[in-house]
Amino acid sequence: MKKWLVAVLVGSALVLGACGGSDGEATPDEIYKKNCASCHGQDLSGGAGPDLATIGSKYSAQEIEDIIENGIGNMPAQKKVAEDDRTTLAQWLSDKQ
Repeated sequence: MKKWLVAVLVGSALVLGACGGSDGEATPDEIYKKNCASCHGQDLSGGAGPDLATIGSKYSAQEIEDIIENGIGNMPAQKKVAEDDRTTLAQWLSDKQ
């Protein structure tokens, strides 16, 4: 009986580990919600910060990445955003036309 129980537990752990894992890369939407949504709104509609729903029509991905890194106007530099996440986020936002 114990062997059967151990086999079931180990098998369950392997199945759950394989199904529930993540490769560690956050999606652009996840990066946005973690770093930007508190000021720019969950749906990019603005709040304390401006609306970003069409930000790509105003700035390129490179310009947006620079804004995230260095800030602009009342927006402070977002140094806590990792470089890879900043690049991913800037590209995603630049597609917002």
